[in-house]
Amino acid sequence: MDSINTERAEVLIQALPYIQKFKDKTIVVKYGGHAMVNEGLKQAVIHDLILLSYVGIRVVVIHGGGMEINEFLEKTGKESRFVEGQRYTDSETMDIVQMVLCGKVNKEIVSLVEQNGGKAVGLCGLDGQMLEAEQLLINGQDIGYVGEIKKVNVKVINDVINQGYIPIISTVAKGIEDGKPYNINADIAAAKIAAELGAEKIILLTDVPGIMRDMEDENSLISELKLQEVPSLVMEGVLTKGMIPKVDCCVEAVRRGVKKAHIIDGTVPHSVLLELFSDEGIGTMIS
Repeated sequence: MDSINTERAEVLIQALPYIQKFKDKTIVVKYGGHAMVNEGLKQAVIHDLILLSYVGIRVVVIHGGGMEINEFLEKTGKESRFVEGQRYTDSETMDIVQMVLCGKVNKEIVSLVEQNGGKAVGLCGLDGQMLEAEQLLINGQDIGYVGEIKKVNVKVINDVINQGYIPIISTVAKGIEDGKPYNINADIAAAKIAAELGAEKIILLTDVPGIMRDMEDENSLISELKLQEVPSLVMEGVLTKGMIPKVDCCVEAVRRGVKKAHIIDGTVPHSVLLELFSDEGIGTMIS
């Protein structure tokens, strides 16, 4: 029993300098993947966020919801289509995206935070003109109501944090020219919001341990990556498919002033705390 208590005390002591370091700093967490649908992982992430908030860290959560959107589209008999990783979003699909992201998913996360003793406010990119976008064309191809962010207004986010709440943000933006809602990739939105907030860190929760030289070998994890090393990893084929846009978002955030970007495994319980409050950390850090 004494050894167990000692271990617990050592964990808390190890966390103390990090708590002091990050107090009053902004940490942006992009919440997605299996951590959003597995009940045990949901609870672990929510507890992490609440703890960060209670120790004085300014937490901002940007969430996805692709799995839930796919399920709803399937129920309505509508096919999910993707063009270079972006969801083809016609008018009917946009209605579903807005309903699922800004309604169902967003409010479920807010409710979970409050059920576990935290304070949260649900927001979407339409609130306070937080996110304004123009239509995104991919190689000249029209993929519907998919937007490219042109303006970010973080006043409403800061107002919510200053009132002691965790902002939970869904990524639907207002069209600058037509005023219509546009679907925004959550990783991209998280990077742009983090940069505009002058965040200390951005953390992307994924379903893999981080960037690995060999996806079949977890021992090949790249724990730290410098910006100038990214192009060579693309050329070598280490960065492929879905990992490229995630890394691109991290690179943009760091180039625009965010001190560190992290790609971590959201399927590991309490991965956010392990990254922030331990000497070893987890995942890949881009700086």
